[in-house]
Amino acid sequence: MSITNKKLDLICMGRVAVDLYGQQIGARLEDETTFAKYLGGSSGNVAYGTARMGLKSSMLARVGNEHMGRFLREELTRVGVDTSNLITDPERLTALVLLGLKDEDTFPLIFYRDNCADMAITPEDVKEDYIASSRALAITGTHLSNPKTREAVLTALEYAGRNNVKRALDIDYRPVLWGLTNPGDGETRFIASEEVTQNLQDVLGHFDLIVGTEEEFHIAGGSEDTLTALKTVRKHTDAVLVCKRGALGCSVFEGDLPDHIDGALNVLGVRVEVMNVLGAGDAFMSGLLRGYLNGDSWEKACQYGNACGALVVSRHGCAPAMPSAEELDDYLSRAESVPRPDLDKRLQHLHRVTTRDRSWEELNILAFDHRSQLEKMAIDAGADISRIPELKKLILRAAEESREELGLQGKIGVFVDGTYGQAVLNEVTGKGWWVARPIELPGSRPLRLEHGNIGSQLISWPAEQIVKCLVFYHPDDSLEMRLEHESLVREVYKSCCQSGHELLLEVILPASKPRTDENYLRTLKRFYNLGIKPDWWKLPPLSARSWEEVEHLVNTNDPHCHGVVILGLDAPMDELEAGFNQASQSKMVKGFAVGRSIFSGPSKAWLANEINDDEMVAGIKQNYSHLVNVWNKRGL
Repeated sequence: MSITNKKLDLICMGRVAVDLYGQQIGARLEDETTFAKYLGGSSGNVAYGTARMGLKSSMLARVGNEHMGRFLREELTRVGVDTSNLITDPERLTALVLLGLKDEDTFPLIFYRDNCADMAITPEDVKEDYIASSRALAITGTHLSNPKTREAVLTALEYAGRNNVKRALDIDYRPVLWGLTNPGDGETRFIASEEVTQNLQDVLGHFDLIVGTEEEFHIAGGSEDTLTALKTVRKHTDAVLVCKRGALGCSVFEGDLPDHIDGALNVLGVRVEVMNVLGAGDAFMSGLLRGYLNGDSWEKACQYGNACGALVVSRHGCAPAMPSAEELDDYLSRAESVPRPDLDKRLQHLHRVTTRDRSWEELNILAFDHRSQLEKMAIDAGADISRIPELKKLILRAAEESREELGLQGKIGVFVDGTYGQAVLNEVTGKGWWVARPIELPGSRPLRLEHGNIGSQLISWPAEQIVKCLVFYHPDDSLEMRLEHESLVREVYKSCCQSGHELLLEVILPASKPRTDENYLRTLKRFYNLGIKPDWWKLPPLSARSWEEVEHLVNTNDPHCHGVVILGLDAPMDELEAGFNQASQSKMVKGFAVGRSIFSGPSKAWLANEINDDEMVAGIKQNYSHLVNVWNKRGL
């Protein structure tokens, strides 16, 4: 399919819902205790998956006017899906699905779709100019099961047909959604039904591409013999038929059907250990459409589809398990040697870093995650440490007013702790700020965590909060000391990979040992050699030459690293200015993360009751504004 000048590559019309996946693998759905929330629904998954692989995808559906509907809209937008025609339904709730992973053959699921938002789409919701703006339209078969949604689908297909828009059907057969089994039996994949077969056959002629499993072609063709069913489908349509055949891969049928199912183009799948078959079909469709819409051969398109399916069945969830284009291409280059994608470190890392929601080109971070330093400051001022949480609220107020006055939206960040700053964390989370939170026991050497096991901590952390780990490490430490540091940092890194949180690793050489640029470089090399690849580094000011070496080192080991922020160490403003100037030519340095140099003076005065709240806020804003100005003028 050739590239055109149309605004969109693909419009997905059909199911979009919230998937709640049980997190206890091997448990009955009755026994699940916690669930992970993901975007779901066949059409939603395909819009998400194709966008993640670089297509300009759009979603045509309805969601509820509530938290789950907003979640779906934000998730789609986050990966680049156009949501201009994702309608907010004022009366209905967003659909939900509960899913479990019992064993390799048992995947219970319950659809909560009674009068749900996405089944309320009408012909009036479908705009011809919108359909005409896309190269392709992908429909889910579920929307043919209801007279109202069926009419909307037929309207979209009519508009597509007269505007040179390719039309694709994912048969997506779920007997429960056609009312053929009890509402709690979402797991059953096939029940023969003449009514459903006729319903499907009436529309097959509208499509250029039809995709389904063997069972889905059985229902479309009215026969449980796959070749017979395919031949019947061919009588109703000239579409290219792509039949998914599980571990055997898929078969592509163009024109007349052969006398044997293997007489078509057969593209073998890649063999992996299955964790979760739910969503594998949507992953296949996403990969297939990537190739189809990029003008690749059917063989290449099917290789994409098979590989996407293989990656998703090896992971938890569907939409979040979808690969990026870079990850998919890496996997295809060595798929035969990767029977467990979920255990392959290179793929794990690529999936982690190429599916991030956001990048930051510049950061002006106000760091006030201090605990022990503020405790000492309060004691020295004769103040009770119970005032520290209120102090942190005032620092946040200064940051908020500065963001507005200095135009820092998209560039502002904070370091805040959960010990004295939990209220601040609660307030700032969800505002689009860069937010990092410390885990280290202040001053610990060797490294210790303030609140114990990192995995148990991260369960309760919002996903957007970045894990900040400060380690007082030196490459010339004793072997015992280095091993203690390294073991815990590695545990923290693995936990972040598991939970999905980003990790900022802050390195400060201990004052008792030589603090040279070379020793900082040796430390970074050591952590990379251990396989630790933090999303961010936080380092002190270095020389211009050393920043070049840092950039080379990071790009060599992890070109997807977000970058470095410069720490302050309570340095005077003139020293910080000199440090900023040294880093001015480095693209790796994204900004500063400074605290006491900004808030120390006003905070001491406030704790000593020498100034009031407004004066403290004004003093912090003045210092912060000055530092932002210094950063902006670096190198000039």
